[in-house]
Amino acid sequence: MELVSDDFEAQARQVFTNLRAVCEEAAGSLQDIVKLNLYLVDLGQFAVVNAMMEEFFEKPYPARAAIGVKALPKGAQFEAEGVMVIGD
Repeated sequence: MELVSDDFEAQARQVFTNLRAVCEEAAGSLQDIVKLNLYLVDLGQFAVVNAMMEEFFEKPYPARAAIGVKALPKGAQFEAEGVMVIGD
């Protein structure tokens, strides 16, 4: 894993871009995500994540939890995991 940048916003954008790619590979989309866990080294950056979610997701947004962590691998500032439901 290589970080795209030291900039929080660039990292967040890459996380959501990667998440979208994973969803599409599983024949779904970001709109199929029902739950997100957002891991932030600095919870003060949560407003940036909210703005980014408006770019990547449509309403209604998935349920989410923002979790403050001391550190992430490779010095990343943001990470996300999601639960996707596809099909009926």
